[in-house]
Amino acid sequence: MTAMQTWRACRSLFRVRIAEGLQYRVSAFSGVFVSVLWSLIECVIYTVFYTYSQDAGWNHNGFSLEQAISYVWLAQSLLMFQFMSIDSEILSKMNKGDVALELCRPMDLYLHWFVKSAAGKLGSNWMRGGLTLVAGLLMPVGYALGRPASIAGFVLFTLSVILAFVLCSAFAMLVTAVRLNMTWGDGPAYMLMLVSGVLSGAYLPLRLWPDSMQTFLRLAPFGGFVDIPVQLYVGSLAPQAAVPGMALQLFWSAAFILLGRAVLKRRLNNLVIQGG
Repeated sequence: MTAMQTWRACRSLFRVRIAEGLQYRVSAFSGVFVSVLWSLIECVIYTVFYTYSQDAGWNHNGFSLEQAISYVWLAQSLLMFQFMSIDSEILSKMNKGDVALELCRPMDLYLHWFVKSAAGKLGSNWMRGGLTLVAGLLMPVGYALGRPASIAGFVLFTLSVILAFVLCSAFAMLVTAVRLNMTWGDGPAYMLMLVSGVLSGAYLPLRLWPDSMQTFLRLAPFGGFVDIPVQLYVGSLAPQAAVPGMALQLFWSAAFILLGRAVLKRRLNNLVIQGG
């Protein structure tokens, strides 16, 4: 396929997957309810910890309660990038042995699955993320999503979210490649997804982790999923310091893509197709 034909195929595939996802609006609205409820629970927990930890000497690294609450709402809205599973359609093809049919397509398999997986992450979930943000803005004072720390921070937050989407999609494709041709269960794939979610800041802001782990958390790829964009929004990461963080997002995206392609190629070379 030529470059133009590949681009048209990717665009059509992405549009079709998004349209398919929009059929599940009820699921999206139920997801909003879960996200809002969970966010409120976290807001209450952080309020309690910040209120009663001042006399206990707890070090929160200059991360204020208002920033923590905004972090909660933004992290919940970005969870749509981090589904803790492989794309259901691709996984079904693996389990049923339909990968052989995928190899008959004139399009590169990695690129095909990358576009399909990325579009599947959005689907109707962009509505879930957007409505969660709206709910956060409408909450009473003390539990509401705050305004961005600065205009520059908001612009960089938007760019970082786009990079986070690419990074999450590249990591998901690496996990997909690891799962291919594996006959003894989904355990390793789910463990990789779970570890990435914990270390991304989706469940606890990375600024609140122990000081001894801060260097590791900053250099690890998973902070680019959630932590870097959200810190730019709340102001705990200054706009002047955004370049290294976004450079890390680009670096790890490229690393995951190269590693994912290598693993997928190796798995395909060892793939055994039976039947006739």
